[in-house]
Amino acid sequence: MDFSGLDVRESPEGVTFRVRVQPRASRCAVTGLAGDAVRVALTSPPVEGAANAACTAFFAALFGVAKGRVSIVAGLKGRDKTVRVAGCDKAAFFAALGAVKFD
Repeated sequence: MDFSGLDVRESPEGVTFRVRVQPRASRCAVTGLAGDAVRVALTSPPVEGAANAACTAFFAALFGVAKGRVSIVAGLKGRDKTVRVAGCDKAAFFAALGAVKFD
């Protein structure tokens, strides 16, 4: 899959990217792209922060970092979010996404 259209920003704090979340899915997975955002399906419902916690845990596992290094910097109450992974750069970001298998 071509990820060149993604809005990925690298800074000293880490890499920041846009995410489009689909809660209450049958499994947690990256399902493709939604414009300039990564589309991700999560099994958690969007209540009491459960989907946000699942989102940060999912990306921590995907990038191989601790959960505390992943934060949602915008969009806590909506499906469109901005996620930051501390200590990650663009090369590691694209390498991790490139290893994802799509159905």
